[in-house]
Amino acid sequence: MTWPSALAGSGRCVVTDFPWPAGSATGLGSLPGTDIAEAQRLVLGELPELPHLAELPDRGPGADMIGRSAGLLVELPVQLYVGRWQMAPRPGRDQRRIADLLERDLDQLTEQAYRFAGPIKVQAAGPWTLAANLDLPIGGRMLRDAGAVRHLTESLAEGLRQHVADVQKRLPEASVLLQLDEPSLPAVLAGHIPTESGLSAYKAVDGPDAATGLRTITEAVGVPVIVHCCAPDVPLQVFRDARAAAVALDLSLIKDLDPLGEAIEAGIGLFAGAVSTRPRADGRTPTSAQVAERAQKLWNKLGFSAALLPRQVVITPACGLAAAPLPYVRAVLKACRDAGRRLAEV
Repeated sequence: MTWPSALAGSGRCVVTDFPWPAGSATGLGSLPGTDIAEAQRLVLGELPELPHLAELPDRGPGADMIGRSAGLLVELPVQLYVGRWQMAPRPGRDQRRIADLLERDLDQLTEQAYRFAGPIKVQAAGPWTLAANLDLPIGGRMLRDAGAVRHLTESLAEGLRQHVADVQKRLPEASVLLQLDEPSLPAVLAGHIPTESGLSAYKAVDGPDAATGLRTITEAVGVPVIVHCCAPDVPLQVFRDARAAAVALDLSLIKDLDPLGEAIEAGIGLFAGAVSTRPRADGRTPTSAQVAERAQKLWNKLGFSAALLPRQVVITPACGLAAAPLPYVRAVLKACRDAGRRLAEV
C-alpha cells in the first residue's frame, strides 16, 4: 500500500496519493449500545467508502478505550483496581474479558466484511494517553516513570502490529488503517496530568519525545496511521514528526489555522470532525449540505486548491458517538457519508 506523499510547489502541496477514496467519510470509533452485530452493520451500511471497527463502551470495563487498548499490550497484563486500570503481575479475569470482547468484535467484522475490498480502519489509544491513564502497581500513573513509558510504548507497538496483521488476515481483500486516539496528549505536553493527590502534576513531556513515542508505533505497524485528538491545542507538529498519514480533529476547536495549513501543505490528510456529537436543542439533524459547506469553508480559508479537498479530507463526526441517541447517530453518519460524496462531485 502507498500513502500520502507531497511536494511543496509554489507554496501549495502537490499530493500524489492517499489511502482512501476521494469523497470518503468515516466514524471515529465509539457508538451507543451493546449489540456489536447491529453496530457493525450500521457502520458498513452508512460508511461504505471507509468503514471502521465499531467500539461499544456501554458494555462496561474492557470495552472502554483504555481497557480495550491496554488489552493489546504484549506481556504487560492489566487489571481493574478501585475502578481504574493498572498494571498487573499476571493475566487474570479482567484481561480475559478484554480479549473476549475484542474477539467478538473481530468475529463480527470478519463475518460482515469478509469480501470488503477497500480501506478499513481500526482504533486504539496511543501510548501517551495510555501512560496518562494506566496506573503502576505501586501507585501513580505510568507517566511518572520514563522507563515504564518506553516499555509501554514498545509493548503497544508490537501489540498493534499483531492486531493489524490479524485484521488483515481476516479481511484479505481489504487494506487496514490504524487510528491512534490521543485525547490526553495536549495535557501530557503541558504538564497538566494531575498526580494521585491532585495537588501537583506530572512533569511535562517534550514535543520531540512525544513524537518519538508515536513514531515507534507508526514505524512498527506498517500501515497508514491517523492520529486523533479531539481536544484543544492539538499538537500538529508532534503528529507530523511522528510520520502520521493524517490527523483527526474537531473543527470547532481549531483556533489557529496556520499550523493546520502547514500540516496539510506537508501532505498530511485531514479527518475533519464536522458534525457535533450532541443533538441540537431543536431536535433537527445536520444535513449533508451543511456538513460539506463547513469543510469547504475551512478549506477556502486555508487557501488550498478545491480539487485537493475530496482527496485529502475525510469527513467525520467531531468525536466518538457513544453518548448520542441511536437515531441521531444514524443521521450523523449518513450526513457525513453524503457530505463526502458532495465534495467529490464539486
